[in-house]
Formats: sequence, C-alpha cells, structure tokens
Amino acid sequence: MSFDELLATGTIRRAATATVERTEPIELLGRVPYGRLATSLRALPFLAVARHIVSDGRILLRMHSGFGHHEACDGSVVAYGADNYSDAATGDGASLWSVQFTGPAEIVHPCPGQEELFGAAPVSVNGEPYAPAYLRIDPHFVTEHTLDF
Repeated sequence: MSFDELLATGTIRRAATATVERTEPIELLGRVPYGRLATSLRALPFLAVARHIVSDGRILLRMHSGFGHHEACDGSVVAYGADNYSDAATGDGASLWSVQFTGPAEIVHPCPGQEELFGAAPVSVNGEPYAPAYLRIDPHFVTEHTLDF
C-alpha cells in the first residue's frame, strides 16, 4: 500500500501544519538527501545521520553499520526527520520546512535499483571505511512544519 493510500485510509495520522501551498511531507524528502534518525540505545536517546530515499511509500535509509545504530533500530519505533534549513544560508527568501516520520523500523536489503537511487556512498566515517546498513521505516505518524519569511 502506498503512503497516499495509507494517508487516505486514516492509517497514518498527520499533525497540523501551516503550509499554504500543500506539498505532501513524503515529497519534501525528495528535496534533500540526508536527515536524522532518532531512537534510543541502552535507554539513552541518540541521533544518527542517514541518507534516505522513498520507495513504495516507505522510507529507506542507508547508514554506516560500524556504530550498530541500525541494530538498535531494528524492530523499534523510530523517528526520522529531514529539513531544508541549510537553505537559510542562501538567503533566497524561500520557506523553510521540516518533516518528521515516526513508525517501526526494520533492517532490509534493498534491491539493486533501490541501491542505485541512494547514489555514491561516503568513503569513510570518522576515518574508518564506510560499511552500509539499510533500514525501512513504515511511517505511521507524520509531522510537517514550515517557516515563511
């Protein structure tokens, strides 16, 4: 079932937004390549940077496996957020936005076509070779916020 179908059936709840021109939050993810994954590890909260794509209404993440963050997320409810706040530095007067998706995550192995959509992977993380791990988030709760200037 696609994200739009889930939204239409009421399976996914969306928090109130202040958007004048309606853009679906899932579409906003396509405008930026990276976001932040939030969950807890040994009862302590943490954020991890991840590359994302949208496939079949679900969010696929690619992250470094060396820290074990993907294992902490597997089977847990997580939050994933992205924004275009770096656009504020350009001063072009455009609206800023942020989206957050909350739902269960699971480790997956993407098909070659999905892997290609992620693009080139980093060479290293903190000086160590990058080793990808993939998670899929099935969004159940969506929040979108805009800042208009």
